[in-house]
Amino acid sequence: MLIERLYDEDLAQASYVIGCQATGEALVVDPRRDVQDYLDLTAKHGMRITAVTETHVHADYLSGTRELARATGAQTYVSGEGGADWQYGFEATRLHDGDAITIGNITVRARHTPGHTPEHLAFLVTDGAFADEPGFLLSGDFVFAGDLGRPDLLDEAAGGVDTRFAGARQIFRSLREVFLTLPDHVQVFPGHGSGSACGKALGALPSTTVGYERLHAWWGPYLATGDEDGFVAELLDGQPDAHAYFARMKRENLQGPALLGDLPPLTRLEGDDLARALAADEVTLLDLRSPDRVHTGTADGALVVPTVARSASFGAWAYDPEADDMPLVALVPDEATAQEVRAHLVRVGVDALTAYATTLDGVPLVRPATVAPADLDDLAPTAVIDVRGKAEHAAGHVPGSTHLGAGRLLWHLDELPQQGPLVTYCQSGLRNAVAASVLRRAGYDVVELEGSYAGWSAWAATQPATA
Repeated sequence: MLIERLYDEDLAQASYVIGCQATGEALVVDPRRDVQDYLDLTAKHGMRITAVTETHVHADYLSGTRELARATGAQTYVSGEGGADWQYGFEATRLHDGDAITIGNITVRARHTPGHTPEHLAFLVTDGAFADEPGFLLSGDFVFAGDLGRPDLLDEAAGGVDTRFAGARQIFRSLREVFLTLPDHVQVFPGHGSGSACGKALGALPSTTVGYERLHAWWGPYLATGDEDGFVAELLDGQPDAHAYFARMKRENLQGPALLGDLPPLTRLEGDDLARALAADEVTLLDLRSPDRVHTGTADGALVVPTVARSASFGAWAYDPEADDMPLVALVPDEATAQEVRAHLVRVGVDALTAYATTLDGVPLVRPATVAPADLDDLAPTAVIDVRGKAEHAAGHVPGSTHLGAGRLLWHLDELPQQGPLVTYCQSGLRNAVAASVLRRAGYDVVELEGSYAGWSAWAATQPATA
């Protein structure tokens, strides 16, 4: 049997290929929408993808289940649990608790594990050529290494009202009735790792075991004593911000993401042609340079995504395809990097990248405004916006600042002052580069705080104490 993990560092998301070497069949669980990696991996092992499934309706990325089935002819399987509101809107075989997918000598059995979402499934994997009982669990967003899936996303991203409490109690029961009934040796492969917003304290380990989590996870004592109320309070406390684009992911994944098919080549657009297209408001520049480089000059109205490695995460904050149909032109070193950026963007449903540029020669440039911490008070009256996470803001912030996370900013512009300059900051300046560009493109007068909160804190520490 083959189990291989394909991990997306950008979204901290794991998908899995399970293959039977005896028959050459493979199943993919929780694929991304850019599917070439799965095709390459199975080809390397001489396998063919015959089945595709997913653990639940994802919130942080668009599922590649339909895309991979289109490319391979594989049978699709999705959850049939969760009630009428959580039934998928596309053709696929529905799985219920106890149903199984057979891949050669391998049995992959669905277990309904609600709580993170009502329809959530985990998959127990039995290698029939070696054993007659399961040895592996693909836990999706149910159990992570050292943590659990958050039960509040339906409130935060899907329009629910106080569903978090029922969800937390469902996770408690799912742990008691499914997870903790498994032998300690069962190896657990979660759907996310450290850095994901689908939990609050995910470990960086790629896998864990039932026994290790039983002994060492924070929730173990609550289950051992039956303290459900204490478990619910602890699970719900301190969950991170839910990015606003999660709501779109939920809707599109439930109805079935649009099929990409074979994407056309990206056009190279530079010099006078790029300048004309920008001046005519026919395209928007996606500037993938560092904040320092951006501050030397960029195109008016450019969206800043200051690292290719996080172009899915930051791109989903900066561009809402439900409200914006402007084609994007990526400013990158070369075509290969542009292709990489497009692969990241389609994972979050940003399909608007049509061209790339390697230089801004010939394009009129603007320099984003900045202010040193020592000069901040001279800008008054103004509003200072902290675009970090809510826990970061609570732990310490620039006095008088208002919190509005960068991942929610574009969808909550009505919460900002409509007159006067805005000063924005994050922790080091990376997230702030995205947020400030979003606000400038929306027409705001924005000034970035030099060094962001780290710079302000260092400056504040040198100032004399006031009585």
